[in-house]
Amino acid sequence: MVDSFVKSKLRDNKVTLFVKGSCPFCKNAIALLKEFNFLPGCLEVVDITGMDDVQDYFQKTTGQRTVPRVFIGRTCIGGFSDLQKMEQQLPTMLRQIGALV
Repeated sequence: MVDSFVKSKLRDNKVTLFVKGSCPFCKNAIALLKEFNFLPGCLEVVDITGMDDVQDYFQKTTGQRTVPRVFIGRTCIGGFSDLQKMEQQLPTMLRQIGALV
């Protein structure tokens, strides 16, 4: 069930962030990504507060259970620090998946 929940949120042309509302790193990741001009529906923020089973699933599938978990297309690129490290490459990556206007 968790597997289908997570996979239902991912799409090849979309960026998906799994976050918790109280997490400062999550807020920073959202702010960084909102600097880009996404097509409607191509940036989704999924609040998983209280959903420990989703974090357990991420531990098994990505090696980390921390939030945010950032997916570009169907690929997990990691968390906020990983997103920051690839900030210069993001415009190209986001254009390649067709997520930007």
